Amino acid sequence: MTGPVPDIRDLLGMRTPAAWALVAAYAVTCVLLAAYAAPGAGSIWPPALAAAVCITAAVALVAVPGDPIPLGPSIALASTGVVSCGLVLSVTALPMPDLSPLWTLGLSKIIFSFMCVRGRVGLAWLGLALTIATAFVWSGQPERFGFAVLAINAAPVLMGTVFALTIRPVVRSIYALREQSTQRIAAEAAASAMIEERDAQLDRLDELARPLLERIASGSELDDAERLDCLLLEARLRDTLRAPMLQDIALVEEVAAARRRGVEVVLLDDHGMDTAEPVVRERVQSAIADELAAVADGSVTVRVLPPGRSTMVSVLVSGESVRRAEFGPDGHRRTGPVGSSA
Repeated sequence: MTGPVPDIRDLLGMRTPAAWALVAAYAVTCVLLAAYAAPGAGSIWPPALAAAVCITAAVALVAVPGDPIPLGPSIALASTGVVSCGLVLSVTALPMPDLSPLWTLGLSKIIFSFMCVRGRVGLAWLGLALTIATAFVWSGQPERFGFAVLAINAAPVLMGTVFALTIRPVVRSIYALREQSTQRIAAEAAASAMIEERDAQLDRLDELARPLLERIASGSELDDAERLDCLLLEARLRDTLRAPMLQDIALVEEVAAARRRGVEVVLLDDHGMDTAEPVVRERVQSAIADELAAVADGSVTVRVLPPGRSTMVSVLVSGESVRRAEFGPDGHRRTGPVGSSA
């Protein structure tokens, strides 16, 4: 699998534009409530900062990855209510004429509810308890709040807790089953591809080797041309195993032609070209074919080097003189003499 690891955010659509639209609506609500409460406050900055704290918490709930949400961000989210409520009450005249300065409690309980959904039930309840305690103590009027305020703010968090305890285990099971299904499908696809490749190799072997095998099985003596064909076929089959990245049709034909001229050709593949772009492979294979076409005798060793080397492919031509051609990861040729034979 590629991309983000699925979690509860996928089930709730928290990665979608609709989720960000809800965050934007929440942010607008924060700003409006802060503006409404600002005239009764001693300063405009604490309510503005309180709104910014709540908005930042909402963004973090949607944007922070991980399931459950990581501990560090969770602690910060749990402090949303205490910080925002403290900021507003710090500039609120006491005794309060009404409950409007407690607007941060309503915004914070939304954060705590979604903290439960994202797997941090304990911290959510701790944050709610500290927020209500802050409101009770700072206002100096606990008798005006009582059970009603507690129940109003605790109800959504309780709903989030029920969701966390009932739905989250089911979600984990769903994603575990999906992961198992994905792995099984991948294994089946790999097995199917292996079978198809095996069948293709068998068909290819049958096409190449059957005529000569039938000729050998007939019991008749082979002539020189047929013996040469057997040697070339053996070398070609060996090349398919030792150098799978050098099996371009034009290159294979050039290798066979060089061997018919008496040139000893060795192909080796250490997989440095496995991840190369097709155009790079074609460039290198064409250059190797041209190199082989220019050799009349001696030996040629073509090697695809291991991954990570500065040189991807090397061609060593030995005869009356010795020369070496190298090809970088971009497929371009770098050629230089390496000495001469005695």
